[in-house]
Amino acid sequence: MADPFEVRMRFTKQLQHLNASVTAAQKAAQYALRYKDMDEDLHSCIVEQLEQNRNMNTRANIMYFIEQFLQSARKDGHENYVRMMQRDIIRVVDAVAPDDGTGSANVKVIRRVLSGLCTKGFFQDELVTEIEECLRDRVSKDFEPASPAVEGGGSSGQSAKRKADARHVEQRIEEDRERHKRLRETMWAVPGDRKEWEKQWEETSDWGSDDDTLAVEEAEMRGNEWAFYCPHYKVA
Repeated sequence: MADPFEVRMRFTKQLQHLNASVTAAQKAAQYALRYKDMDEDLHSCIVEQLEQNRNMNTRANIMYFIEQFLQSARKDGHENYVRMMQRDIIRVVDAVAPDDGTGSANVKVIRRVLSGLCTKGFFQDELVTEIEECLRDRVSKDFEPASPAVEGGGSSGQSAKRKADARHVEQRIEEDRERHKRLRETMWAVPGDRKEWEKQWEETSDWGSDDDTLAVEEAEMRGNEWAFYCPHYKVA
């Protein structure tokens, strides 16, 4: 029998090392399903990492992972993972994008993931609408993150923090680019001889207010990615 502590530790490490790679998410999902007899413990690992990990990118990657994980759990027939996530989704959202503004750049991540989960029948429209109301307040907050104490202090400590922030921003931009690229490839992968534009024309709905919001978000991201992900970052 596997040691519960070791299983938790290995799963936690997998969550900490998630990125834009589908393989990494699949590996973590398969691991959780392999030890589904410990589902309550492994579910708590997901929530704990979201609440305790201060890296904005890690929280975003775990949020993306949740969508794929729930799909894998349902396909495997283990609905308990789905039920626990439905129970704790408000807690998850609060951890990914706290109401103090520290995760404002993760708001669009939550929107995309919840939209996908709602479409697939994991969450009710009413719940997603309720969460969206909260997210509007969080994305509009004007928050200046506090600088944590850095050993060594002085200019050297601040310089090290700026470099770390820059690495996180660059990593986030690259990971989002990879996801967007994969999404475009999925959209245009049409089976058979049917033309892509014909499928898109038939399935595309009329332009609505949601499309206006998405267009503004995409324009902001393309226009100034650095400003979007880290609006208060200043180059020394």
